[in-house]
Amino acid sequence: MRALIPLLFLAAPVHAADGERVQITGEVIDTWCYFSGVMGGPDAVVGSAHHTCALWCSAGGIPVGLLAPDGTVYMVLKMDGDDTTAGGDTSLHIASHTIEADGMLYRRDGLNYLVVEEITADRDIVNATHEDFGVIPGFAIPNSEAPE
Repeated sequence: MRALIPLLFLAAPVHAADGERVQITGEVIDTWCYFSGVMGGPDAVVGSAHHTCALWCSAGGIPVGLLAPDGTVYMVLKMDGDDTTAGGDTSLHIASHTIEADGMLYRRDGLNYLVVEEITADRDIVNATHEDFGVIPGFAIPNSEAPE
């Protein structure tokens, strides 16, 4: 055991990533559909066309992201003071909305992680993609005909 003690000091120390205070404007997106392509390309899975699916995915626990106008995606780890948020019911009220967020940005392994400390503006759904793509997925609109 004494021979192992000096080896413990050779191990690299573990450091938390340094964060950077940022203000970011972007659309709150469903990260599963955006990155997987399961519901179409990146233009089809944002905005009003994808709103219903974004609600389902968020309620199901899929982490939300913030899509900036330049195309950068920020994976949201925490939203507006809620330590348990990475998806789920706490993000439903802003699914597909364009927001302005103040928080801490962490970068690691080529990914951008965002801890949103405050939503400073909520512009609602401004990306009217349903006119170009319809509703994604198509089965999100129930058949209005009553069964006979």
